[in-house]
Amino acid sequence: QVQLVESGGGLVQPGGSLRLSCAASGSIFSGNVMGWYRQAPGKQRELVATIAITSGGSTNYADSVKGRFTISRDNAKNTVYLQMNSLKPEDTAVYYCNARRTGHWGQGTQVTVSS
Repeated sequence: QVQLVESGGGLVQPGGSLRLSCAASGSIFSGNVMGWYRQAPGKQRELVATIAITSGGSTNYADSVKGRFTISRDNAKNTVYLQMNSLKPEDTAVYYCNARRTGHWGQGTQVTVSS
């Protein structure tokens, strides 16, 4: 049984936008801290953004994406989104969805920013 399913990656030109989605099983979504991480070739996996699945829904972003990326949630769909705007070539990576409190990871989705 797959717990986290990502979608929305692809190839985009610099300055473009993409929206990633992560659909989670209900049992791991509620009360969790959901996040997006990324891993570029030859680099370590790094945090991109997190959002708490609580009434407050606090968010946290890596400095490199602040002002360009937005993480959000749809509780009714058990889904977390990552809206990525003003994409740069250095954003190229495999993006992974994570459920922090239960330790689940998605399979990853490739994002390539290139002209």
